[in-house]
Amino acid sequence: MKMIILEKPYVSDFLIETIKKNNYSVFDNETARQYFKKEKLSSKTELDNADLIYSNSENAIGSIDNKSIKNLITLSKDKALFREKLKPIFPDYFFKKLTLDELKKFDKSKLKFPLVLKPNIGFLSFGVYPIYALNDWDSVLENLDKDIKKFENIFPKNVVNASEFLIEQMITGEEFAIDAYFDENSKATILNIFQHPFFDKNDVSDRIYYTNKKIIKQYLAKFEELLNKIGDLCNYKNFPFHLELRVDNDKIIPIELNPLRFCGWCITDIAYFAYGINVYEYFFNNKKPDWNTILKNTPDDYFYFTIGEVPKMQEEIKEINYKKFLDNIKTPLCIRKIDFKKNPVFAIVFAKTKSTDEMKNLLKLNTKEFVIA
Repeated sequence: MKMIILEKPYVSDFLIETIKKNNYSVFDNETARQYFKKEKLSSKTELDNADLIYSNSENAIGSIDNKSIKNLITLSKDKALFREKLKPIFPDYFFKKLTLDELKKFDKSKLKFPLVLKPNIGFLSFGVYPIYALNDWDSVLENLDKDIKKFENIFPKNVVNASEFLIEQMITGEEFAIDAYFDENSKATILNIFQHPFFDKNDVSDRIYYTNKKIIKQYLAKFEELLNKIGDLCNYKNFPFHLELRVDNDKIIPIELNPLRFCGWCITDIAYFAYGINVYEYFFNNKKPDWNTILKNTPDDYFYFTIGEVPKMQEEIKEINYKKFLDNIKTPLCIRKIDFKKNPVFAIVFAKTKSTDEMKNLLKLNTKEFVIA
């Protein structure tokens, strides 16, 4: 059985249309009942016996009791455990797991900088801090305390957990992300590759990701080779995932692997706008993109998504000036407005552009510009 778990924070119309078109089974929960009648939904028993499971959100992973899938979820979400598993590929990579109390008492003089601090179980960029020198340590911990109060009220603990943290060496190079799945033989099928630009060295936001035919051509084979090694080491099978990694010349190092989903907030739908790929159908049908044919029919444009983050003054916001925000985007392909009172995001926009200038401008924006308080 093919099963989808729908969960907060966001379900796209595109995903709902795909479910209806293919008559996919949907697990019965509160979110699913907003879109489907209860009698059309599947039971917990059916979920536990499903062969293929996909969810739009990591909020759903607490619903999984299938032991083999649950073990793969744990391996993926626990960043320290994932690093341990990949030691045969990356034997010299430094990382250390600490509780919050241990982190505050830790003798940081023994550390080699630069480093990155992040929740051992995390999502988006909550609690992620680059630390370039010993002098930055105390101020980072102060900001971390503020972050903890914020994200504990937004995500469940199996998605973001503030009790354990990872300090690890800073991975240099360009950042990329991959939407893909492992098949029953632990071999990877890549459905999209994004590049993740930043405004400066301290930026850890998820504001912009983009893809184009040049990126696919340059990295498809290299990333596939690494993913197949990971699949074999970790015994991933019939498993959709979103992987973040960095590329520095010939070095390719994974940052984290997010389980049972592709790019969050249904942003994975950009594969349809860019390449005509419905990632949900490709996963459930064990279908591989014919990239040679797809890229022949793809223009040279950059296809990107941008996330409008809600400023920290969330409780004071009355409205968002969406028109002013969209004035920065010349060719929007899809505009999704998000409830900014309940979420850390007020909009997700898919767009295309001929150069990177538009995206560079978006990276500079202060989202307070679009707030009506």
